Amino acid sequence: MLYIVSTPIGNLDDITYRAVKTLNEVDSIACEDTRTSSTLLNHYNIKKPLISFHSHSGKTKTDKIIEQLKQGQNIALISDAGTPWFSDPGYVLIKEAILNDIEVVPIPWVTAFATALMWSGKQMNHFLYLWFLPVKKWRQTLFKSLVERKNSKSWLETVVIYESVHRIIKTITEIWTYFWNDHEIVIWRELTKKFEEFKRWTVEEVLNQFESDTSKIKWEFVVIF
Repeated sequence: MLYIVSTPIGNLDDITYRAVKTLNEVDSIACEDTRTSSTLLNHYNIKKPLISFHSHSGKTKTDKIIEQLKQGQNIALISDAGTPWFSDPGYVLIKEAILNDIEVVPIPWVTAFATALMWSGKQMNHFLYLWFLPVKKWRQTLFKSLVERKNSKSWLETVVIYESVHRIIKTITEIWTYFWNDHEIVIWRELTKKFEEFKRWTVEEVLNQFESDTSKIKWEFVVIF
């Protein structure tokens, strides 16, 4: 079996009993970064062989894991933080397992965007999760399509994206350009960690805060608008 196991997005206490039990029982654990995963596994005294599986692993590594599963091994797939398949290479392995009739067992999940949505105050009946926006190609086209979606729908659609420190100012400026300066936006960084910070601001307030205090521009952001 291939177990899809959610791991904490920051605070190591945010893990389920079932997840710990599963990680203790499988034959091996496939993870993005063995060093990052070791921090969590050591915290819970989980001693299992680790398989490095990340976005650059390629088909050879995927085929090797699939072969181990076919031989009857139980393998857990975890990401550096959150749930495999969301924003990481887990999709490739999970799809191959399904195509090879290998049983896939999901362990209830957590992700940064879902956690941020819970707090945001934005409606959650209809939301659009876009991960990171394109760096260059299709970026402007995407923003224009978002404006059209929001203008054409009879309900409010919440948009959720991730953004890096390198492009957060550019992205917020573009939201200002395509929407309006008093459009409400939610910014969250370091979710569940020691320096967790979340703000409900207008686009104008966000830009003023970041431009007046660049020390706030660090770590990774969840942006909801």
